[in-house]
Order: sequence, then C-alpha cells, then structure tokens
Amino acid sequence: MKFFIITKKQIMLCLSVIMAVTAVTVGSAVTFAQNDRKLPIYCVDCKQKKVAISFDAAWGNDDTQTLIDILAEYDVPATFFVVGAWVDKYPESVKALSEAGHQIQNHSNTHPYMTQLSTEQMKDEINSCNEKIKSITGVCPTLFRPPYGDYDNCVVETTESLGMHAIQWSVDSLDWKDNATAESICNRVVSKVENGSIILCHNDAEHTPEALPNILKCLKDKGYKFVFISDLIMNDNYEIDHSGKQCKINN
Repeated sequence: MKFFIITKKQIMLCLSVIMAVTAVTVGSAVTFAQNDRKLPIYCVDCKQKKVAISFDAAWGNDDTQTLIDILAEYDVPATFFVVGAWVDKYPESVKALSEAGHQIQNHSNTHPYMTQLSTEQMKDEINSCNEKIKSITGVCPTLFRPPYGDYDNCVVETTESLGMHAIQWSVDSLDWKDNATAESICNRVVSKVENGSIILCHNDAEHTPEALPNILKCLKDKGYKFVFISDLIMNDNYEIDHSGKQCKINN
C-alpha cells in the first residue's frame, strides 16, 4: 500500500488556487476583483454601439439650461448626478432637467469623501439626497456616484444595501481643469469612447457648453446611440471584472 504525504506548503498552494477563482457574491451579481476589492460600474461590456453621457452637478448652475437646450437639439438623453445641497439651492433646475426627460441620480447630500464616513453616515448622505430628488421629480434615484470618485468596499456595499448601483466612469472629459479647452475636451472624449462607455462631464465647467455639440455630433456620426446609464447597465446576472467593466454571466 502506498501513502501520499501532503505538505503544509501544498495545502496552502491549493487554498490559494481556490481563493483565486472564488467570487464574492453580491445580491444577484458577482464581483470579481483582486483581494476581494469591490468595484463600482465603470463601463459595460456591450456589443451594440451604445454610450451614456453624465453630468455631475455639485456647485454652480450657470450652464444647466444651456446644456438642456443642447441635449434637446441633438435628441440626447443624459444622466445628471446631483448633490442634495445643489437640489436645495436650484430646485427649479432639477425640475427643468426632469421635465426635459433627463434622469436625476444621486451624488450624495453634501459631497463628502464617503470613505471617511461611518456606514450610517453614508446611508444618511444617500437617503437624504434621494428624498430631495424624489420630492421634486417624483422618482427615487437608483444610481449613486461617490463624490471625488472616492470609494472602498464599504461604500459599494452600503450603496448596494440600499438597492442602488454604484457608478463611476470610463471616459473623463477633464472639463473641470484650468487648461481645458472646448477642443481638448471634445478630442479627449471622442478618442476614448467605445461601446458601453460612461462619459463624465460637469454641469458648470467653463468650456463644456462649447464642447458638447461637437462631442454629440462626432459620436453620433460614428454610429453611437446615447442612452441613460440605467438603461446601459445590467441589473442582474452580471459580474464586474478587475477594470470595473460590467459583464454578463453566461450560464
């Protein structure tokens, strides 16, 4: 009779292999990430030429109506992530965005670094903003974009516990930079967009209104269709890869 001796090193190696291929289940989705790191959705694995454009609204409001007019001219739906304090200050713009057919989503209540908050404080930030948006639009947000792009596992888990998706972006227009120009903003966005991209812009950046028409025209000429982020992402049976791309699980 032959006996096989398994060493501690071999056992640890086997465990490492098992852990490497184990996914962390979150609701009906599965997130794959190094060291069990949870990621928001940065973009979507999409066969069709679909993209989503989004605007963060946290501070000023000089250009919001101009953006609404440009988006209407090109028949493009947009997703606006608004801060609760911005809603308090500019309720008429929130109403105008909603009446123009755009989606209003959550960007926190006071624009804090979410990773510096307790779980309860995170929930209060998200819920307070949700309530303010719903009181004006009648619709409760389903997406949350952490301010400053600042997140960790707790931020993503807390967002999911509230039945919402955490959303980042895969194409940053960098329209907020001091050296940004309409041309640089347009070139950057158009050159980086691909199927399933989520574009980040801001409602009060100096050159965004000037850049936006060219962005929309160029991408439409390339055959891209603009959709809401909520219509671009999947709600179940998906995984998020190491880059933040949401992919369908093929059963």
